[in-house]
Amino acid sequence: MSIEIPVTLAEGAVLPRYQSADAAGMDLCSTIDFSLEPLERMLVPTGLRMEIPRGYEGQVRPRSGLALKYGISMVNAPGTIDSDYRGEIGVLLVNLGQNRVEFKAGERVAQLVICPVIQVELKQVDSLSETERGAGGFGSTGKN
Repeated sequence: MSIEIPVTLAEGAVLPRYQSADAAGMDLCSTIDFSLEPLERMLVPTGLRMEIPRGYEGQVRPRSGLALKYGISMVNAPGTIDSDYRGEIGVLLVNLGQNRVEFKAGERVAQLVICPVIQVELKQVDSLSETERGAGGFGSTGKN
């Protein structure tokens, strides 16, 4: 599948790209040098603006390597970029590790996945159908 996504880049921004033929996400890079202390969070600029087609969204997701090696994640994972948003894409990183982590401008900080979106119409009803699980919540189908 091929869709065109118009993109503008600020000075120092890196055009997102897939790192392998079957990668789901394109890497997003920082436009600044920065560091994150343990439990610190920061909105990291990418210098990237795009026009995602109607019927699609951009999902900004953490990079698994940063999570494993340093405890770096995203506060709002995944972050959603709506098709009508035209501002700069930022990545809300958080350091869940125990050490300060340094980043350089141009370094990959997150992934961008373009996904189809289905909007639904909600219909209020008086009751819901019964299922075996019912109202069983967190952990109700896991280990005993």
